[in-house]
Amino acid sequence: MRNILFAGAALAALTPTVVYGQGVSAPAPQPAHENSTHGEIIVTASPYAVSQDSTAAIVAKVDRNQIVENGGASIANALSNVPGVAATGFAAGASRPIIRGMDANRVRLLENGTSASDVSDIGPDHGVPIDPLSARSIEVVRGAGTLRYGSQAIGGVVNVLNDRVPMSLPDKPISFELNGNYDTVSNAPEASALVDAAVSNFALHADGFYRHADDYDTPVTESTPDGKLDNSFAHAHGGSLGGSYFFGGSHMGVGVTQYDATYGIPAEDSHIDMKQTKVMTRSSFDLGGDRKLTLDGSYANYKHSEIEADGEIATTFRNKEWDVHPELLLGAIGPLTNVAIGSEYIHRKFSAVGEDASYLFPTLTESEAGYIFTDLPLNDALKLQASGRIEHVSVEGTPVSDVFTKTNFTPISGAIGALWTATPALKLGLTFSSTGRAPAQTELFARGGHDGPQTFEFGDPTLKIERANSLEASLRFNQDRFHFDGSLYSTWFNNYIYGNLTGRTCDDATGECVVGNANELKELFYRQQNAHFRGLEGEAFFDVVRSDAGTLQLHALGDYVRATFNNDNGNVPRIPPYRIGGGLNWKGDSLDAGMDLTYFGKQDKFGAYDTPTNSYYNLNARIAWRPFEQHRGVELALVGQNLTNDVQRDAAALNRTEVIMPGRNVRFVVRVAM
Repeated sequence: MRNILFAGAALAALTPTVVYGQGVSAPAPQPAHENSTHGEIIVTASPYAVSQDSTAAIVAKVDRNQIVENGGASIANALSNVPGVAATGFAAGASRPIIRGMDANRVRLLENGTSASDVSDIGPDHGVPIDPLSARSIEVVRGAGTLRYGSQAIGGVVNVLNDRVPMSLPDKPISFELNGNYDTVSNAPEASALVDAAVSNFALHADGFYRHADDYDTPVTESTPDGKLDNSFAHAHGGSLGGSYFFGGSHMGVGVTQYDATYGIPAEDSHIDMKQTKVMTRSSFDLGGDRKLTLDGSYANYKHSEIEADGEIATTFRNKEWDVHPELLLGAIGPLTNVAIGSEYIHRKFSAVGEDASYLFPTLTESEAGYIFTDLPLNDALKLQASGRIEHVSVEGTPVSDVFTKTNFTPISGAIGALWTATPALKLGLTFSSTGRAPAQTELFARGGHDGPQTFEFGDPTLKIERANSLEASLRFNQDRFHFDGSLYSTWFNNYIYGNLTGRTCDDATGECVVGNANELKELFYRQQNAHFRGLEGEAFFDVVRSDAGTLQLHALGDYVRATFNNDNGNVPRIPPYRIGGGLNWKGDSLDAGMDLTYFGKQDKFGAYDTPTNSYYNLNARIAWRPFEQHRGVELALVGQNLTNDVQRDAAALNRTEVIMPGRNVRFVVRVAM
């Protein structure tokens, strides 16, 4: 099966190709007239160079400025202002993105198109070893393009882009960026540096970062009487070295990264010490004409130790993962303007040693996949985009029965999207996809207590392939001063896999479970039933004033998702509430300023044995000054977050009753980009 897939590669896949239009020079802050990233090249949504407005489903992009200003230790923090995106919110050092109410095994998290290679899908207390300070930009992709990245992208793809393996020669012999930040809510100094250089036909890159955030401040409540959340600290440091050699229209490159983090688990006495060493390779070979072969891959050696208050290591989790994927760009074939085929191989070996080793015995996951991706313009106004994927997944492990088990799945997926340019200002999109997802190792083989999230979990090795049939309509309007992006979507799940709380609690030592709260760990079974997710999201910009001095812009956003089980079986658990908000921003040559206020609704449509969360407001403000006319890359900024000091709880967090999100915060930011 593997040889057939690698040789014929006929269905949907996992790899981006060359980052077209993305240089490696450190970017200066955006000029005043650039009100959004619309029209920029997006590398995740297609094997070919596409602009942000040329896909049927709406693509979001967060730039370097927004990443640095938002701060925080997780990728989810950097995406906090993207409609449709929320966070698991478990800990400052462990918060994974949620897209349209879907997380973990339904959101594919990548670095430069290759796997994050962590264990954040195994438990919400496990962090992601990609620090936002190392990112140039982050793309969030939904729709037909997600099938290139595997069946774990039903909700969408989050791709962190950086220059750790340079994809083009820099325009200058050397460029650099330095950042220094200080965060008052957790007394957190942060620093990062990125350097790119060109030496003959070689492009070289180096970066490093450092963060030391203490326990963060919160509003005073019963659970935080001293206004501080105990054990909420997050420390991290790391860096990378990489280089690429360019010859003709081709290049070959490699990069090595190291990530080290230590962070606390709020409401617990333990903390996690996490390390990952990762090697990435990215190459592109010109085959003549429009044909090109790309070969991307990574190998990561990951481990984290869960450490008790007395310093004793309770459990160590290890994950060694290969991710290899070639892609062949064939150019135009008949009426098809862009055709790409490719394949992917993932080999993931997981193990745990210590107290929580009984939670999940060693597992091996192997996946082989092939894909096809193509564009078909029907006329000047209407374009189709289609993709398909077939993969073979084998997962082996030992369930609670203590009988070693090997399961095999062959999910088949397909998607088609249509983009109609009705007028120069108006674009309408419609996307249909049917995606099959193989059950993941935890869903199949979990078999005991996991102290971090305080659960006692039981997998089910008889689980079937989960299938999501999705329909999404999008609307873009961009004329003069006004720009709007909006989506309406509905996803029908057959055999939706979820963690079902039973209302019982379990003793970790004996495994005995009883009704009520007599024990610490909540009993959770992985089950399947049909479910329906539906919602809407949108974002709008309006230039109130335009002048030579700058632009005054009004901004609004909102999103809503509703997720229920069929046959009146209640609500899907841990779904983010709706939110709506907006603000006013001034962008000038030397000065930027703005504020925004967002209302998060209460979540009273919660799952069985979950708890509701109250509504709250989030008020943010910022001012940035670039004092040197000849060096606009030097910037001083002041950023305020949760300025009303509202009590904020994350409805999607498993530990939301114990954990309050950070209170009032002021960030001081210094940036130098040359």
